[in-house]
Amino acid sequence: MAVYTRLGAEEMAAIVDAFDVGTLISAKGIAEGVSNSNWLIETQQGDEARRFILTVYESRTEVAELPFFLDLLDHLAERGCPVPRTMHDRDGASHRLIDTPEGKKALALIEYLPGVSVSEPTVDQARSVGAALAQVHRASADFPMNRANSLDLPAWQQLLGDCGHDGLASIDADLAALVERELPALAIEWPADLPRGVIHADLFPDNVLMLGDRVTGLIDFYFACTDLLAYDVAVTHAAWSFSNDGTRFDAALSAALIEGYESVRPLSAAERAALPVLARGAAVRFLATRAYDWLNTPADALVTPKDPMAFARRLEFYADPANHGIFGA
Repeated sequence: MAVYTRLGAEEMAAIVDAFDVGTLISAKGIAEGVSNSNWLIETQQGDEARRFILTVYESRTEVAELPFFLDLLDHLAERGCPVPRTMHDRDGASHRLIDTPEGKKALALIEYLPGVSVSEPTVDQARSVGAALAQVHRASADFPMNRANSLDLPAWQQLLGDCGHDGLASIDADLAALVERELPALAIEWPADLPRGVIHADLFPDNVLMLGDRVTGLIDFYFACTDLLAYDVAVTHAAWSFSNDGTRFDAALSAALIEGYESVRPLSAAERAALPVLARGAAVRFLATRAYDWLNTPADALVTPKDPMAFARRLEFYADPANHGIFGA
């Protein structure tokens, strides 16, 4: 259970009262996300039963960046995107600070959205996710705030450099050679003149809520940033078009995802041509963070590191020129 900060019943009731969302009925810790503490909050306001997600932000989240993430949710929700709204407290603030044994921490109360995350998406679900992503890209075009991508190419270079040749080789005998081939090539080939905007940057199936084929919620925007829109398409493609271990590519899911995206926001010729490179970058991004965590997560940690080879396999797939046709490039 991803709850690192403990809150008592009185503290919970005071938080709910500060946001003026009714009387606290229950607060249940949930394992949604691995970086912060989360609870499902149930309240009663008049005749209405309401639900929210309460998040206490732990050390990996910069409090100074919360206005970007939380204001973005409100901006997108106002424009009809399937994202949760941020609840504002009685003073109009989107987040509050609380005292904990570890010091002051920020918290926010987010609208609860119905739906479930799918583990084996269908073609129609992939098409809906592509369209929802494009809707976010269009709706955020006039969002006034910017945030640099903290996990861009220089960050991948740093993380993989910290892993070292021997560390990567300890994960898999061929991994170091793959990284040493791809990183320099990406530094040369990475596009710079494509359309930019706010991207989700982490739209895996567990960050999408669905009812049937309909997307009811895009959640966990805490990697959102300002970057190439087509890179976000590539990240989502890598997340949705393969089996979890990266051994199987699903051409039907791939085509449906891109078709859904283009039904809302058509890709330019330059964006489409860049997708093979951007997809390699997307694979390296998750390979880098997973490899670093694989080598540096303590054995007794609450979180089990994810297999970096799942994205090494994706990288090999995207790097093969025979596969570039999947993007119509």
